[in-house]
Amino acid sequence: MKKFSEEKLKEVERLKARYPERQAPLLMILHMACDEFGYLDDEAYSYISELSGVPKSKVYSVATFYSMYNQKPYGRYHLQLCKNVSCMLAGADDIVKYICDKLNISPGETTPDNRFTLSLVECLGSCGKAPAMIINKEYYENLDIEKVDKILAGLK
Repeated sequence: MKKFSEEKLKEVERLKARYPERQAPLLMILHMACDEFGYLDDEAYSYISELSGVPKSKVYSVATFYSMYNQKPYGRYHLQLCKNVSCMLAGADDIVKYICDKLNISPGETTPDNRFTLSLVECLGSCGKAPAMIINKEYYENLDIEKVDKILAGLK
């Protein structure tokens, strides 16, 4: 059964005491769960619901609304490339194709060695510095093929 470490349990209690509305710390608790468990599944939703006092259906709906919460196991490096209009107009389609060809995967897939997972996400909020990508929790902006190649080489 999935459970938080003692340290994370204390943090949950601190958050619950800080916010009078039960749903208020839910996003932070979901982040903690992703960090602790790697991804969210039915067991995690039940556990978070029990801890927070928020109905499981609400925990699920919030977690699945945002692309930042992993719903399945991902590779060591989770590449999330923006597919919104600004990024696509700035060349994100070419970057997607390049990454797919280089890693021999399609969006939503993980390399056989579990090093890389490629996801396309709606918006990373970097329209002025498009195209943009997040790898794990680090932002990369103003991307082109050369920059992507250097980034990927640095992760191997």
